[in-house]
Amino acid sequence: MLIKNSVTKNSIWIISCRVIQSILGIVVAMLTARYLGPSNYGLVNYAASIVAFLVPLMQLGLNAIIVQEIINNKTKEGEVLGTTLVLSQISAVFCVISVFLFSLIANAGEQQTIIVCCLFSIVLFFQGIEMIEYWFQAKLMSKYVSLTMLGSFLIVSAYKIFLLVSGKSVYWFAVSNSIDFAIIATILIIIYKIKGNQKLSFSIITAKRLLSRSKYFIISGMMVTVFSQTARVVLKLVVGNEAVGYYSAAVACASMTAFVFAAIIDSARPVILQSKETNLKAFERNMSRLYSIIIYFAFFQSLFISVLAKPIIHILFGVQYYDSILALRIIAWYTIFAYLGSVRDIWILAEGKHKILWILNLFGAILNIILNIIFVPLWGVNGAAVVALITQIFTNVILGFVFKTIRHNNTLMFSGLKISNIIELIKKK
Repeated sequence: MLIKNSVTKNSIWIISCRVIQSILGIVVAMLTARYLGPSNYGLVNYAASIVAFLVPLMQLGLNAIIVQEIINNKTKEGEVLGTTLVLSQISAVFCVISVFLFSLIANAGEQQTIIVCCLFSIVLFFQGIEMIEYWFQAKLMSKYVSLTMLGSFLIVSAYKIFLLVSGKSVYWFAVSNSIDFAIIATILIIIYKIKGNQKLSFSIITAKRLLSRSKYFIISGMMVTVFSQTARVVLKLVVGNEAVGYYSAAVACASMTAFVFAAIIDSARPVILQSKETNLKAFERNMSRLYSIIIYFAFFQSLFISVLAKPIIHILFGVQYYDSILALRIIAWYTIFAYLGSVRDIWILAEGKHKILWILNLFGAILNIILNIIFVPLWGVNGAAVVALITQIFTNVILGFVFKTIRHNNTLMFSGLKISNIIELIKKK
């Protein structure tokens, strides 16, 4: 059964804390965007996109398998987790150097852009350590992660408000994410040492085994990043910082409730993976129900945002971001298919078909790059939004029919359209 007390409590902790975090985040983001203006706001988001390209490489695909590894290797979870953290830190060093070299070449002569990119890249070190949160997910103890993230976010929000009040430069904003992840990583390590039964340790044998499984997710993750971040890079290089600012504002509005979807999917993942080992019918029923939750919630959210795009932009970002309105109406619908992809990845992991992931996302990345090169110069921000929508539909739905290996997942996905799934879930509560 998908809805169990442990999962429900886990979800409530995650969602409750992130509701507060999201509301405060919207306020702070609104003030920051208004203070920085479309150009500097676009610059910070451009730096974030460059760093985002390297996150999958820093994570080495381990984030996709670590929950299952901990569940399946309870006697060696300290070794699994410790090895994961060491590998991610080694990778982070190379990623930070890569960000510097890329910005030096792509933005030659733009000193401010290079500095902002380098400052933003520091976050990679702390994101690597923060991967310890997957241990809490596997143990259905996400309340600790949620409370930690909330506390950290409150501190960083106060920091950003201080920057706004004191009129600090864009450089100060570039390091805010690093502070956030640094606090989270430190606290989670401390909690693990208190709650965990095993010491963190590193094993070369375990490292080889983890990388042999995760290598497919590295390429997959990088491809996903390509078609989620390419638009900002192309907009920056072809149109300018302001276009990146408009596009980022639209994405920010469309993603306001992303934490809810993430909470639902993260809480359901351990139970779905466990049901795969014990009861195939329960596994497929859980997958179908999770699809139903995501499909219907995302549909009504997208409809709401699309209809109220203008007042949303006006309230959150102001008249200087009105060029984001049409882009928001388009991007609002792209989120449905993005979340469907996240659910599909659980099925792929459970079925051991992770080798197909990099192929799916490679096709999506290639299509995204080609379409961005074509449509961004023609339609600017709105072109980038259209490309994002087409790419998500193509990668997460259409390719599911093309490749026989994952065709059954599409059957489960479309079974998620059954309203009876939602009714059954409500009754079980």
